[in-house]
Amino acid sequence: MRFFWGVFLVTFRLFAQTDSLFVAIDTVEVEIPVTANQLHNLDAMQPLFQKLQTLQKNKSGKINIVHIGDSHIQADFFTGYMRKNLQTQFGNGGRGLVFPYSLAKTNGVGDVRFTSNQSWESQRNISPDTVKPVGISGFSLETKADDFVIELNVKNPEYHFSQLKIITPQNKKMFDVALSYNTIVVESEKPKTTIHTIKSGESLSVIADKYNVSITSIKSANGLKGTTIQAGKKLKIPTNQKEKLAFQRKEFIPLVTEKETGFYRFQADSLLSNIYLIPALEAKQFALNGIVLENNSSGIVYHTVGVNGAKCSDYSKYPLFYEQLYVLQPDLVIISLGTNESFDKMVTPDFMQQLLLMKNQILIQNPNAVILVTTPPPSQFKRRYPNTFVADYTREILAQATTENYVVWDLYSQLGGLFGVSKNLKEGIIGGDRVHYTKKGYEYKGQLFFEAFMNAFQKFNTVIDK
Repeated sequence: MRFFWGVFLVTFRLFAQTDSLFVAIDTVEVEIPVTANQLHNLDAMQPLFQKLQTLQKNKSGKINIVHIGDSHIQADFFTGYMRKNLQTQFGNGGRGLVFPYSLAKTNGVGDVRFTSNQSWESQRNISPDTVKPVGISGFSLETKADDFVIELNVKNPEYHFSQLKIITPQNKKMFDVALSYNTIVVESEKPKTTIHTIKSGESLSVIADKYNVSITSIKSANGLKGTTIQAGKKLKIPTNQKEKLAFQRKEFIPLVTEKETGFYRFQADSLLSNIYLIPALEAKQFALNGIVLENNSSGIVYHTVGVNGAKCSDYSKYPLFYEQLYVLQPDLVIISLGTNESFDKMVTPDFMQQLLLMKNQILIQNPNAVILVTTPPPSQFKRRYPNTFVADYTREILAQATTENYVVWDLYSQLGGLFGVSKNLKEGIIGGDRVHYTKKGYEYKGQLFFEAFMNAFQKFNTVIDK
């Protein structure tokens, strides 16, 4: 293995901490090895590269990539860079899986916008409650209201769609779709109310006589418990007269959706930028796990599944996640987890057990998928102490790659390893918490990953050509 050597200013000062793994940082010159930017165990990548080669040659078909992770993935900066560059290289097959993060009151992607006239209940997979229908997105979104509308708007013209897949628990028909609506004006009558300003010396009885109404009706209209009133205040006076009330409502025109294995499909005749989800007539309660947006072109569909705070075990405790993963028909599944396990100080054997359980559960439903694991990025405990747990995770992920037949991209080493955080902070790559990365940092990760991916593919093509 080739190494590139860089010099960083670091020192080691051991403290009498409860956890002896904590090491404080100072300034002394230490050489830190940085491995070549490459994918490891390339033999496991061959099935995907063969499909990519066919796609590139024939310009037909789609390849589905599913990237699963935690808060490093949810905002879609890292994965968005990969999506854009892979689709530039191999064709744009569609935006892929999206979810109404804003309706679940959390951060989400910037290129797809969801709005609704109703409030929704939500749950993500880090919750201990496993009764909720948390599925492919790592979330559930639920309501019992039968008059909701969810509007989906795709801002980026590159991801306008002609096909939509709606993923719900047990593939129940809970939603219809609509492209347009009629505005209906509804007229009705309501009791007319007069506003009276109380004058000095007036009593409720005097005011009631003046308007020919009862004291009780005035008290009821104003929420009064007694008869004491104050000059200058205003009273609502109910009358026997009626006044007209007009309001507008939208009547949506539902379109046909076809039931398929694991989802309901809507197919349009042309590319769309927005669509409405409305209640299916036969449904009594409603739950949404995700929506897939595609077009009729060949190429890459890059799906993102990210949940803030998530660990491997959080995905594994919801069987619905693995059942619905089948809907995406993944050719490649990328797992980017480990940060939250490390902050729980999970020992390496336990982390690897959870990672391999996740990998095997994915393969049960998708036996032909290639699994690629990215090692967790460097971080610090309490913005000071190097995260030695992710260092151990990285070593073991690499050590078991061949035996467990998965591909590895060593992100940890590419970002400087155990003592790379201070340098990354100075360069504006990692955030002030020394855990999460900046937009610049996530896009830099995407750049490195894309380079490693394409170098491996070119190497594959070179070997095949010979």
